[in-house]
Amino acid sequence: MSAPFEDSGWATDRVSESFGDVAALADRLRQNSATEIVRAAELVYESIRSGHKILACGNGGSAAEAQHFVAELVGRFLTEREPLAGVALTVDTSVLTAIGNDYGYEEVFARQVRAIGQPDDVLLAISTSGQSPNVLAALAAARDQGLTTIALVGAESNPDLDTCDLVISIPDSSTARIQEMHLVILHLICDMVDIALEADSLSR
Repeated sequence: MSAPFEDSGWATDRVSESFGDVAALADRLRQNSATEIVRAAELVYESIRSGHKILACGNGGSAAEAQHFVAELVGRFLTEREPLAGVALTVDTSVLTAIGNDYGYEEVFARQVRAIGQPDDVLLAISTSGQSPNVLAALAAARDQGLTTIALVGAESNPDLDTCDLVISIPDSSTARIQEMHLVILHLICDMVDIALEADSLSR
């Protein structure tokens, strides 16, 4: 065993502490944010059901979560179904670098929203800080285009988010914990959308 782990008591304590933090935070969200999470799923479902699409964006780990979410829509989540329309605004390096070079990094998502966003699409924007200029610019562009806007953020408040249709905040200061809860919420949205679409198909 390598030297730092020879006395591994500190490491097992760290594991136990981290799992305890995750469980406590998840329980707070279960008690306080269930209504907002259900509403997010409903907004995504309504958009998809009416023939529209979901756009998603974020930076760094949040970019990975935006892509993960879209992969669950276009591929599948837990059940076999038709592909759902989703686009991650984080993946086209030519588009990102061209916009960043010509217009600045703040515009890398907003310009894509203006290019492909349509009224009644949904923009799901993810930012652990809730302060990312390019995410805020994308939300503003989406509102101007008539998209529904959902923001997943951390605990910090930001008045620029007040005009979003829905904001789900994670009440924690740890980037890791915020991102972990964002992924749980994204999986819950996928799960509820699949259940609602299946129920809708059975009722026809």
